Amino acid sequence: GPKVQPLKEDVEEMQKMLEAYMAFVKGDGGEKAEEVDLSSLVTAASRSSGRRLGGIEIKVPEGLRARVKPNAFRRLLTNLISNAARYAKSVTVGAAVSGGMLNITVDDDGPGIPKDQRAEAFRPFVRLDNARNLDHSGTGLGLAIALDIARAHGGDVQLADSPLGGLRAVVKIPV
Repeated sequence: GPKVQPLKEDVEEMQKMLEAYMAFVKGDGGEKAEEVDLSSLVTAASRSSGRRLGGIEIKVPEGLRARVKPNAFRRLLTNLISNAARYAKSVTVGAAVSGGMLNITVDDDGPGIPKDQRAEAFRPFVRLDNARNLDHSGTGLGLAIALDIARAHGGDVQLADSPLGGLRAVVKIPV
């Protein structure tokens, strides 16, 4: 009957969430860190963020390299960029190395996340009112996974106000 359909959708949704969570828990599958060109990694992540590249400005110096686990790091970037792209007209991704740290910023001009909700935004499956923590499978693991991958690299992800008016996600990784 008509009542079964929403239930089916809920079950499918939960299954998707569990699959995403299992992938999250398994982490990067023992991937080895290697020297990568950050400009091409950021470009690849932007392409797979499900957004036309026109709306994403990439400000990564040519030839900027760092040792990261390439697939895991690309996923971290894809999650942050698609999270931004879902809520904003424009997204800017920047990267720089200073003081032994790689800093990557993902800025957007979307609605942002209020300061008092930012810690909450990293918890798996949390959906804020404006649903800013969705990864590209829509399961509310986007920021949780990004943070986990950053921590696996000895780093961190922080949320701040963006100069574009929306949210800024900052990835800091020791290099």
